[in-house]
Amino acid sequence: MSRIGKMPVSLPEGVEVQVQENNVVVAKGPRGVLGTTIDPDMTVEVKDGVLTVIRPTEQKRHRASHGLTRALLQNLVTGVTDGYRKQLEVIGVGYRAEVKNGVLELALGFSHPIYFVPPEGVTLAAQTERGQAPKVFVEGNDKQLVGQVAAKIRALRPPEPYKGKGIRYSDEFVRRKAGKTAAR
Repeated sequence: MSRIGKMPVSLPEGVEVQVQENNVVVAKGPRGVLGTTIDPDMTVEVKDGVLTVIRPTEQKRHRASHGLTRALLQNLVTGVTDGYRKQLEVIGVGYRAEVKNGVLELALGFSHPIYFVPPEGVTLAAQTERGQAPKVFVEGNDKQLVGQVAAKIRALRPPEPYKGKGIRYSDEFVRRKAGKTAAR
């Protein structure tokens, strides 16, 4: 049995989950409404503030999607209650990040500034402290969308291994390489 799939998803107060036709699950909470379509073979039960996912058989395909379905439902519930947040650091001399009217403006050593417009449902914030690398915060309710936006921002200037310059996640470790040495 899937260890993740058999764990119940507890619903906090103020969160309402409905299973609609075609296995569309919609969660409503204090931060908004999120929905997803799950595997049509899986059965979702809502009872006494607890969500459980039941698989029909022990086939490999059903066992594989059992834990996935439960994780997707947990992400919905967490998204409508707490939301998700990713933090990026912009490291490099002269590199800047600021948000103007909801648009992220980045100076990353190119001859032009880069403007990043976030999709609907994602908000961006930038923080710059003296002596610290600028930080960019990506926030939203949908875990997949927040991660995708953070990855797109990081891809504008990925961290390089020699000086460590670029955009990286705050918890990311960049392995450094030694540079060239002079011939003797």
